[in-house]
Amino acid sequence: MAVFYFYSACVLLLTTPSWPTATGLPVISTLSPEKCGDSFMNLLFNVKDLLRLHSDVLCHGIASDTMEVRSKPDTVLACAPIPTQNSGCMGQRNSSFSESDCLMNIMEDLAHYDAAIKSYINSTLRSHKEEVALRPTLAIIQSLRKNCSLVPNGVHTSSEEDAAQMWGSDTFSNRQKMCKMMRGFHVRTITINRALGYISSGEHRK
Repeated sequence: MAVFYFYSACVLLLTTPSWPTATGLPVISTLSPEKCGDSFMNLLFNVKDLLRLHSDVLCHGIASDTMEVRSKPDTVLACAPIPTQNSGCMGQRNSSFSESDCLMNIMEDLAHYDAAIKSYINSTLRSHKEEVALRPTLAIIQSLRKNCSLVPNGVHTSSEEDAAQMWGSDTFSNRQKMCKMMRGFHVRTITINRALGYISSGEHRK
């Protein structure tokens, strides 16, 4: 996990000055930048607060250094900035940056987490406290998918079917998986907001 996290941080330039911190002003045609940029930033803060304020509900008894980032890594590479001459990161893109590919992968991420959280809340093994903690996050994700779609005609994925297979018959195992997933989702929301900041900066068009 440590290797994967370092790779993600490096490829996505989460701490590298050449990728500007997201300002909440992604450039999206036909959409209000302020409305959608603020909403994606709100998602980041919500997930961060979820893990901080409800850790006793979602992550009690689960090691603090474990997480599961979505296994499909397209967003990591699709949204990686064009490498700079002095960049020391390994595994960066060799092709030009595609804004549409990056945005498509962001929406696929939202579809995945929407389906996963919704199926968990609807499962018979989740507790009322878990449902209360997760519903605000789910509402933000669904609002983003409805009101701030970044690609035309929506995203067609098998997220609903995949999510239905995620949860088993053991309460602790399900909660452990949810805790790890939300920790990974926090990392992904950082990536998404950085990507929108990069797109907003216009660096990829120079």
